[in-house]
Amino acid sequence: MSRPTSRDAKSAALIFSLDLATGVPAYRQVINQILGAVASGTLKGGDQLPTVRQLAVDLSINPNTVIRAYRELEIRNVLSTQQGIGTFITTEPVKRDEAMRQRQIDNLVSDVMARAGANGITGAELVVRLREFISDQKRGS
Repeated sequence: MSRPTSRDAKSAALIFSLDLATGVPAYRQVINQILGAVASGTLKGGDQLPTVRQLAVDLSINPNTVIRAYRELEIRNVLSTQQGIGTFITTEPVKRDEAMRQRQIDNLVSDVMARAGANGITGAELVVRLREFISDQKRGS
């Protein structure tokens, strides 16, 4: 079951959602959505994220789950929390070594395959659609 959420007007243009059928922990889904939004340019340096409390209420999850996701992203220097002001995407480019990059790719592929399998979608179908998506992106650039 997917649970989308809205944000307040000051937050970046991102709608969070959870898919509880995937088996991927909620905190990991929040992390993946933020990292994906940063990678795609939906979130940029300086964009404000929802408060821990607001995101927890919107997603109907424990605030500690959101804290865990935000904390991990702070450790990776993706987020910066300013007490009393909010949580923001950092303006510094994310630095990562190749081993970490490969681990992230592996995790992403595992998550996508788990979600696809839960929805009856094969890896081959994903590859075909991914190629189409990349082709569409190149034409749009």
